[in-house]
Order: sequence, then structure tokens, then C-alpha cells
Amino acid sequence: MTYTRTGTITVDQFMNAPPAKVWRALTDPELHAKWWAPGDISDQVGHEFHLQMPGFGDIPCKIVESEPPAKLVYTFNGDWTLTWRLVEEGHGTRLLLEHSGFDLDDKRQRDACERMGPGWRDEVLPRLAKLTTEGTETAATG
Repeated sequence: MTYTRTGTITVDQFMNAPPAKVWRALTDPELHAKWWAPGDISDQVGHEFHLQMPGFGDIPCKIVESEPPAKLVYTFNGDWTLTWRLVEEGHGTRLLLEHSGFDLDDKRQRDACERMGPGWRDEVLPRLAKLTTEGTETAATG
């Protein structure tokens, strides 16, 4: 019996925007390109698309689960799965990301897991949070 150690990155990010607005940023190709990567993403189960990752090229993806505006799951690069959960919290959204499927016995995947965790937490999801709150403060005060 072979046992493979697998790794998962989990990130919890509050967004000062309603779930519908966060969902749109996750599934609209034009908005998605602004906070992460260009690609023909959608929220339709079975939809196959590519994300154009700088330095890595086109990464194949496929939507495997979609429950608008609460949960989106897609494969990424054949090995990994990205699970996005949106939970309404007050006037905003608690976004819970799970990036799973890293083979920790493979040095390249282990290194990727160690690099991507801080990247999601410190760079990518804060860009998404900023994008989803643009215009929200003005609308709330003006």
C-alpha cells in the first residue's frame, strides 16, 4: 500500500462586499483578470477553461461544483482543486479558500504549496478584497 502525504492551503479573507459582488469577481472573466489571472472562467459545472498564469502559461481548469453565490469548485492544473466558499457576514462576505491536492512527497509540489500559501494570503486575496470594495465606500457614504 502506498501512502501519499497531501497538503492543503486554507485562507480566510473578509470582503467588505456582499456575496453576489464577490461571486461576480470570482466568475466574470473581465473582473477575474484584474485580481488574479486572465481566462475564460464561468460558474457553469463542466465548463473547461484556461487561466493564463504569468511565467507558467495556460493552466487547464474545469468547474466541478457551483452553488451561486455560495460555493465554487474547480480543478487547477490537473492535480489541484480550488474550493471557494462565500459566507455572508454582516454587510460583507467571509471568503474561505481551500487549495488542495499538493503531493508533499514531491519536492516541486511541496515547494509550490509553501510558496502559494503566503501568495494567496498576502497578495492575491487582498487584491480581490480591494476590487470588490471599490465603489462600496462611496455608495455607503454618498
